[in-house]
Amino acid sequence: MNPNHHHPRRTLLALGCATLVAAATAWPLQAAAQSWPAKPIRLVVTFPSGGSSDAAARIVAPRLAERLGQPVVVDNRPGAGGGIGLDLVAKSAPDGYTIVLASAGGLTANPSLYKNLPYNPTRDFAPITLFGTSPFVLLSATTLAAENVRDVIEMARKQPGKLSYASGGNGTAMHLSGELMKSMSQTRILHIPYRGSAPAVLAVMTGETQLAIADVASAAGQIKANRVRVLGVMGKQRSALAPDLPTLAESGLPGFESSGWFAILAPAGTPPAVVSRLNADITEVLRSAEIRERFATAGLEPLPSTPEELAQLMQSEATKWAKVIKESGARID
Repeated sequence: MNPNHHHPRRTLLALGCATLVAAATAWPLQAAAQSWPAKPIRLVVTFPSGGSSDAAARIVAPRLAERLGQPVVVDNRPGAGGGIGLDLVAKSAPDGYTIVLASAGGLTANPSLYKNLPYNPTRDFAPITLFGTSPFVLLSATTLAAENVRDVIEMARKQPGKLSYASGGNGTAMHLSGELMKSMSQTRILHIPYRGSAPAVLAVMTGETQLAIADVASAAGQIKANRVRVLGVMGKQRSALAPDLPTLAESGLPGFESSGWFAILAPAGTPPAVVSRLNADITEVLRSAEIRERFATAGLEPLPSTPEELAQLMQSEATKWAKVIKESGARID
């Protein structure tokens, strides 16, 4: 008998076994997705408690829990520009029980800022949805003889290196927004990093720096009290939180756009059924009038999206910031 001749029954048996193995491997994932969620869900927040994104997570968690029928537990894991929390979630089981609320910086700028990033934003995560946006504003000291962005650009061009701006730290979205502004306006403005947005706002208020870039939430109190002057909003559109404020694009820097956004992701390999359920439920919560109102008090606007839209945004922003980081020589000290 020819040894190379395959026995039809044996071939069928082998095929049947292979099918069984494939089915057995796929079954737990499908079954898990169908019975999901069967226990509490951990929402890792890559910021310390008390900040605007943490506040937003705590506003949404109970509403999401109602829809899922399981508790949603907020777990703060700050540090390394969001990298600590992101790394933790990247290495978690892809079962839908650990998800992360991360910022634009951790997902798009960190790969260009950190030499040995332990996670890969594109490869290690399953995007779920955009979550919210926190508009950045360009502030000036009330003593600065500049009424608007055009005046600041003119002043900076006449005296290169004389003006300085405060940000919430090296490599933060605010710092990179400042570098983008300098690159597009062809000016030399000194960057002074502080430990967070609140100290950066204080620096411009007390005149330690002439300018600052901060999120609306951190600056709101000082803006209302007229202790700092707002020159413009850094996003693409005017902010619903401050519709009277012009954008930088409207006031001297056409095409300028930078805003702080947050998104929710799961570890790569999370069952698609779980991702689409989370997307649907989070979107539903974010669209409610109650959440919009409560976000506004934290200086945020809800911003749900599809997983595909989030993936595209991550890709385009990573390219944009890689260029800014390379040109400015920004680094993490």
